[in-house]
Amino acid sequence: METSGRKTTKGEPFSVRFSAPTDLAVADEARRLRRSKSSVVEALAEEAMRTRRFPGIAFRGDDAKRRPWVIGTGLDIWEICQLVEELESIEELAADTQVTARQVQLALAYRDRYPEEIDEAIAENRRPAEEWQELYPFVRTPSASR
Repeated sequence: METSGRKTTKGEPFSVRFSAPTDLAVADEARRLRRSKSSVVEALAEEAMRTRRFPGIAFRGDDAKRRPWVIGTGLDIWEICQLVEELESIEELAADTQVTARQVQLALAYRDRYPEEIDEAIAENRRPAEEWQELYPFVRTPSASR
């Protein structure tokens, strides 16, 4: 998985053979995404490794910007981490929402392992409204329609 458009160092090449149905599914996905089979398998493997390291997370979104979320919350991991920063307490977040302390701890553990990914998403969300308006002048905001 790439973050911030940075390329990662590649390991040594190796060969793998999939069953016919798996190979067909990978080929279909590669064709749909207009990517190589190798890049599709790499992205799927990275997501699988992360979901095994952090049981209770999954990934969603389109291929260009898949993002981790905590199952059972409806919230992306970055959203939970931002709420913790704003409330300054796991206990307060758990008391004020339906997010459990365990789900918060899971999100924070993921952030500890992938801090740039989560910090980037939080920073994107915190962009000022004026910056968004400049980027997307055709979008009307409640304050712009007054």
